[in-house]
Amino acid sequence: MTTAKKVVLQLSIHEEKIRKKALVTVSRFSGVTSITIDDKSGKMTVVGEVDVPVIVIKLRKLCHTDIVSVDDVKPPEKKPEPEKPALPIPAEFITYPMNYAYQYNPHAYANSYYYQPYGNCRVVDEPNCVIM
Repeated sequence: MTTAKKVVLQLSIHEEKIRKKALVTVSRFSGVTSITIDDKSGKMTVVGEVDVPVIVIKLRKLCHTDIVSVDDVKPPEKKPEPEKPALPIPAEFITYPMNYAYQYNPHAYANSYYYQPYGNCRVVDEPNCVIM
């Protein structure tokens, strides 16, 4: 795996058309993080995990290109985040783990539905008694 590099190239750009082609050519490489061009000095800075000789060969087809510098980019140092205190668990979740809105209650539906199989029959709550 290649490391991230900061490459500074000197380009001889005299036309806006060549400048745009150079930007498009470099942006098509995989691993390029950022590209900047200084129009006054003609320097292009490319940052990312790139193969420098391949970029130079492609740019030399458009204009005269020289390598000014190649530096390794250090990854930014991560600051350790302060640990957050754990939130206390409410007592109701500890004592009643199945307490939710649609909890099944078998006693609520025990005697709520009476099926009448025949026209004038009626079911009474007394055991073993059917009135017809």
